[in-house]
Amino acid sequence: MNSSLAGVFAALATPIDELGRVDFKTFERIVDFSLERGVDGIVIGGGTAEYPHFSIEDRGRLSELAVRRANGLRTVMTCVGTSSIYSTLELARAAQDSGSNLLLIPMPFFFRYEQEDLYNFVEEVCRSVSAACLLYNLPSFTNSLENSTAIRLMNEIPNIVGLKDSSGNENSLKVLAEARHTRNFALFVGDDSLLFDALNSGWDGVISGIACFVPELIVSTYRSYRAGDLTGARTYQDSIDRLIDYLVRLPIPWGVRAGLAARGIPTGPMHLPLSRQRRTQMEDMTTWLTRWADQNNLQLDAVWPVPAPGF
Repeated sequence: MNSSLAGVFAALATPIDELGRVDFKTFERIVDFSLERGVDGIVIGGGTAEYPHFSIEDRGRLSELAVRRANGLRTVMTCVGTSSIYSTLELARAAQDSGSNLLLIPMPFFFRYEQEDLYNFVEEVCRSVSAACLLYNLPSFTNSLENSTAIRLMNEIPNIVGLKDSSGNENSLKVLAEARHTRNFALFVGDDSLLFDALNSGWDGVISGIACFVPELIVSTYRSYRAGDLTGARTYQDSIDRLIDYLVRLPIPWGVRAGLAARGIPTGPMHLPLSRQRRTQMEDMTTWLTRWADQNNLQLDAVWPVPAPGF
């Protein structure tokens, strides 16, 4: 670990009501739920939050609420991704004004761009704010940020302090870790299946969607590794992998929201109408996660006890 910015960040879901409007009260419960369970920080408005569905105004308000709930005790990172430089700048300024500690910058979505276009996009965002910024590579849903472009940006733009990589590319772990010979930037893995390997490669932490509903498991993996308990950390990682195998039967944000429901925090309807098959899948997953939480003593006031056997 080479950066002062490190640890477990929970990427939070955005709850909605029956009309698709942001449910701010439930969002506050999610913030408190994560912070009470030992995460080092929270991320607002990222992929887990399904950010393309929400207005700039609502996303700015979510950032304000998160900052208020964190009360300076934990780091708040706000994702400022949109499809256009204009809306990204508007959101970035709103997030900065809210008191968010860091801005998370994904690449634009929908249209395809070249790497130089992405460099210029990020440069403009960073030049327009004074806040510290973290790059966000989310190639499944946005333009892919190549390692060489990310390294160039982190070396050349002063207020970029690191990267979240959600590519799932194991080969990038070593490449990006070794690129820190000229500047010390933070590296966060965004694919929970690579957490142990990322820490083993010298990365600084994780920004985790799973930590939105089971922060205890992700925190325990991280802390076990940092304490030198590699066997325990590996066992926790095995539990994460088995959980992921179940979650990916649904779109990832749906699985995270089913997990929150299983822990007593329902987040409202999905953003698409559910077929009978999908509705059954959601109900089955919520039932399974509830039973799993009970079996592993995951009460709302509990901490993760021991490596959980046999998911």
